Amino acid sequence: MSARSPRTLSDINALSPEAFEAHFAGVLEHSPQYARAAARARPFADAEAVARAFAEAFGAAPADAQLALIRAHPDLAGKAALAGDLTPESAGEQASAGLDRLSAEEYAEFHALNAAYHARFGLPYVVCVRENTKASIFEGARRRLANTPEQERAAALFEIGRIARLRVLDLIQGEGA
Repeated sequence: MSARSPRTLSDINALSPEAFEAHFAGVLEHSPQYARAAARARPFADAEAVARAFAEAFGAAPADAQLALIRAHPDLAGKAALAGDLTPESAGEQASAGLDRLSAEEYAEFHALNAAYHARFGLPYVVCVRENTKASIFEGARRRLANTPEQERAAALFEIGRIARLRVLDLIQGEGA
């Protein structure tokens, strides 16, 4: 799903902080500052340790920074997707779940769900689409609309951790992957 070529764990551990940030810049949507924070946890024993470093970086962020991270995610099958303005990572992930091939009725339902999410929570609906089907994404959105704002922020951050983990694994190859 990444536009960058995978690197070995040894290479990743040896990267300069700037090169590490560049390699992992797309792990968290429009939020490369978390790659800088994750880099400080090196050396990593394996790919899962890299993924944990990202989760710990955004988990330790203040609430307003966490909300900004959630809001950096695009609406599923939303205006950015229709306009081709998604990050390469998001575009590939949405395509993997068939969200780039929706019927007119499905687009209308996503538009309604996205609008309901923004009205209720002031946030986009965030889900790890690579671990879901189109049907489970729709079902999850309907179910999560019943969450409290606090529950939904926690659910979105959990999903961001799942997304980040898969994106990290895409960027590591060979030993330790």
